[in-house]
Amino acid sequence: MTNQITHLDSVISQSLAHHRKTGEELRGMISNFNVLLGIGADEATLEQLARDIESRFSVTMGLGAMVDDAAFQPWLDDAKASIAPYYWDRYKKLLLKNGLPQDVVTSTDAVTDRILGRLGNPRLEEEWDRRGMVVGHVQSGKTANYTGLICKAADAGYRLIIVIAGIHNNLRNQTQERIDEGFIGRDTGRTGQKGNHAIGVGLFDERHVPVSLTNTKRDFHKETASTNTSQIDSYKVPVVLVIKKNPSTLKNLLDWLKDNSAKGDEQMIDQPMLLIDDEADNASINTKYAKEEVTKINGQIRDLLKTFRRSCYVGYTATPFANIFVDPDQYDDALKEDLFPKHFIIGLDAPTNYFGASKVFIDGLPEDGPPVWLRHIADNADVLPVTHKIDHDIAELPPSLIEALRAFLVARTIRNLRGQASKHCSMLVNASRFTAVQGRIRNRIHERLSDIQNAVRINGSLGVRGLADPEIAALHDVWRKEYGDTGFAWDDVQAALLDAIAAAKVVEVNSRGNGLDYATIGEIGQTVIAVGGYSLSRGLTLEGLTVTWFLRNTMMYDTLMQMGRWFGYRGGYEDLCRIWMPTDAIDWYAHIAEASEELHLELKNMESARLTPADFGLAVRSHPSALLVTARNKMGSGQKVVHVGLSNAWVETAKLGVKDVDANLDHAKRFLDQLSAAGFGPEMAEEPMGGRLLRKVPVDLIQRFLLGWRNHDAAFLTQTGPIRSYIDARKDDELAHWDVLIASVKGESPFLHAGWKIGPQSRKVELGDLGNGLLSISGKKARIASRGVEKIGVALDAAAAAEAAYRQNNPQKVNAETGKVNYPDKIYRQVRERPLFVLQIVKLREEYHGNDEKTLLPLPSNFPKSVVAGWGMSLPTSSVPGERVEYIVNAQKFRELYGDDDDTDDEGDIDG
Repeated sequence: MTNQITHLDSVISQSLAHHRKTGEELRGMISNFNVLLGIGADEATLEQLARDIESRFSVTMGLGAMVDDAAFQPWLDDAKASIAPYYWDRYKKLLLKNGLPQDVVTSTDAVTDRILGRLGNPRLEEEWDRRGMVVGHVQSGKTANYTGLICKAADAGYRLIIVIAGIHNNLRNQTQERIDEGFIGRDTGRTGQKGNHAIGVGLFDERHVPVSLTNTKRDFHKETASTNTSQIDSYKVPVVLVIKKNPSTLKNLLDWLKDNSAKGDEQMIDQPMLLIDDEADNASINTKYAKEEVTKINGQIRDLLKTFRRSCYVGYTATPFANIFVDPDQYDDALKEDLFPKHFIIGLDAPTNYFGASKVFIDGLPEDGPPVWLRHIADNADVLPVTHKIDHDIAELPPSLIEALRAFLVARTIRNLRGQASKHCSMLVNASRFTAVQGRIRNRIHERLSDIQNAVRINGSLGVRGLADPEIAALHDVWRKEYGDTGFAWDDVQAALLDAIAAAKVVEVNSRGNGLDYATIGEIGQTVIAVGGYSLSRGLTLEGLTVTWFLRNTMMYDTLMQMGRWFGYRGGYEDLCRIWMPTDAIDWYAHIAEASEELHLELKNMESARLTPADFGLAVRSHPSALLVTARNKMGSGQKVVHVGLSNAWVETAKLGVKDVDANLDHAKRFLDQLSAAGFGPEMAEEPMGGRLLRKVPVDLIQRFLLGWRNHDAAFLTQTGPIRSYIDARKDDELAHWDVLIASVKGESPFLHAGWKIGPQSRKVELGDLGNGLLSISGKKARIASRGVEKIGVALDAAAAAEAAYRQNNPQKVNAETGKVNYPDKIYRQVRERPLFVLQIVKLREEYHGNDEKTLLPLPSNFPKSVVAGWGMSLPTSSVPGERVEYIVNAQKFRELYGDDDDTDDEGDIDG
């Protein structure tokens, strides 16, 4: 029945691709085909199918942003009439057949045209090379985008296409499978075997099959490639290679190309070559700053490009921070030009049904109420501390991991009840960088899973009497807590448990091996708990990922975002997804989500302003959030100087020294006194929602406040010296006068001083940091300021215009049901007339609960008893936006606070 329903879905979807229907017409069509095809599905199944199709056809995707170099010359429009879209037409049919929404396919068509038009024209015989970057979102369809680009490039005349796919075999193999399906049309792993091996696009049309010099079982090999030279002599069909990002592989390919060239096969070198660098921020970037120490892979990629007279490099990434730090001034013969995307940068919009960082860590963290998808890990310290050694023993599992396992099994059962039994369902456990520890975790989970399966097998069919079994009772508790409102009563769930979880298995995914195998047998999807580390953090897709337990200590932007395998598309089960992680990791993800949103918004602004990739690189390198990236790349011993731009920036105190609390509170009181003495007392303040606002305060008062503020070493961006230098350089013009907000909320016992009546904001702090004398704001956003604070003081018409522009450029951010939008603060910062300084008076929450939300944790003895002062500032775009100031980073302190970058893999002992 499942295959028949899938066929019915495909038939209806293909029809709707050409003629949209109303809800009533759609249901009539489904009913008619149900009879015509003899499927015999019941009304409930047909209604669920109708809802799925309606949801899919309501999904849209924008065209993203395009930043070009000034010398760009368009060519594609003139060439369109002479290009037969053979490969693209096949791929378009496959996308629609696989259920990709029509509007998303249409947008993908337009976006890949925009990218292709920025590549070199393959019909131009003169020498050229082009360097670009495509910025997507983690797990959002970048592979589908570059597969579409490959198809169109082949149609346009490119005859040699190289895809560099990650640094692990499992990712390279997975990418080869997708290229096989979307471009080649045959299963390359079965080459030489008897039978028809057509798959994917090959099922539509098997002509003009590209030649692949790699396959799903083997990376590039010189001897194998040499046996295929007879196939590629004519170059009438494209030649494609999917290779691992590995020095040996790249050397073999370079040697083979040079050998063929030396033998007189100059035609190969003369072919226009397209190089797709997947996960371009990983291992491709020259992070060694001395010119003589260019990283090996970086140099090999550039050598590969230089081997061809006409070449294009397109890096695909969701985390472009490292790429942007490639110095665009390093274009010289000694370096043969680095991989900075000097010709174009394209920002991809995610479809409106994308389950991404903003949705989880910004929109999913409401100001009031519990997080939608996130759950806290606070019980691992004694069993599995975040920092542990390779020989760490795992005698038992943290209770939160066991709870996550139960949630996964219940969620799998509910998915089956929703008709998704044929779909794969996965759980991710990412808790250690060591493969040996991952193996021990796998064993403990396997034991616990076996206990649950046995209990369900014996007592699951007993109805209410089955609840006497502790394992079934625990599953019931998880259902009640997490999934009680998902449409199925516990009796239905318990009755379906055994069929749903009997075949569940635990596998390791790391450098020792890949236990993932999503080959479906019959009509039942795989149910997999994947335990791993780095191998699960780079491009590898976990099909149907529903529950995650994530325990890692890296705070690096690119590493954290790539570890977010839970991002993607969760059609039909988004409400079942759950993510367990430590509070500080939630805080960092929220911060990174906002930084990533700003990056994509910056691209759109720069497209409107007709700025270049070099301008964008400068803007991102100057962003305060760049501090972690540069500190990581330049990490060494002692102190390091990091240059950060403060133009168009928000800076605030999220970390304070406990010993400085009283002194800083007294300093805040003196600031209030100084405001009053200068004629800016309480009686002069406006009262917008969020506090008391003073207009046109002289910059000298702000500078005096910063001079007396006691900053903690951990609060890098609130080092007052660099900020005062920045302000001092602009104090006579753009930063001469400030708006000052005394943040205040209603309903709290007021803080009183010299006529000021301030309602303190309530915030949590990280109890673990108090032991180090550090007061770190914790909770949902890791911020003192509330969302929207930067709107205060902005003219109403300017704010409305900024919001309208944001809605127009980001339609996916508009809630389809309510029409509401969570506007990022940056849009208001960009239209401010004056900078904004915010004084924060904070009341620290005194109730701290454990992971069970019931146990009250004791407060450390140094927990501050009084209110705490903090501050923030919104700095508008400067007339000299690229100018940066120097921050001093203590490398040892950085490691203590944020851990080492664990983006490594060491011969199987470490797996990220």
